[in-house]
This record gives sequence, C-alpha cells and structure tokens, in this order.
Amino acid sequence: MAISKADKQVIIKKVHEALSGISSAVFVNFHGLTVANTTALRKELRSKGIGYVVAKKTLLRRVLAELPFKGSAPELPGEIAIAYSAGEDIIAPAREIYEFERTQG
Repeated sequence: MAISKADKQVIIKKVHEALSGISSAVFVNFHGLTVANTTALRKELRSKGIGYVVAKKTLLRRVLAELPFKGSAPELPGEIAIAYSAGEDIIAPAREIYEFERTQG
C-alpha cells in the first residue's frame, strides 16, 4: 500500500526521534511472527526499557543515513524492525531478542 508524503514525513520523524541518542540497536527480521507473538515481543521489550520500531526499509535507510552512527549501513533484506536501547547495557536489545526467539522457536 502506498504511503503519502505527509505520512512518510511523520514516520521519518518518529523513527528519527526514537533512534536519536541510543546506545545500541539490533535489526530484527520479524517475518513469520504472528500478531500475538509481535504483541508479546513488544510488551517484553518495553518492560525492559527497550524500544521497538517497524518502518519501511527505504524510510529506515533515510533515517540511518541522517544519524551519526559508526560503521556501515547494513543490508536490509526481508521485513525489518529495530530494537534499541539508550541504557548502559548495550547488549540488552540483542540479548532480549535472542531470548524471545529462543523461547518462541
């Protein structure tokens, strides 16, 4: 479904605000997750202070290009979300995504 330019700008602003000032981020392929599993994942991440955002890949690339991240931009195959944290525990997003996948899979 096509998104209007105004809607794209709103999404870009939301993702930019979410990813500004984070200490770490993990790219998540959420293909095949049911709505119930996605809701459970979001709830679990939120309870641990970890954000989770889904956006079109082209919009994610645009936001990532604007932010001062170190390293190269990753290849973004499939359906992508970002789990992120601004806390001191920089591996928290990766650990929680891994634990969720391990217990669900």
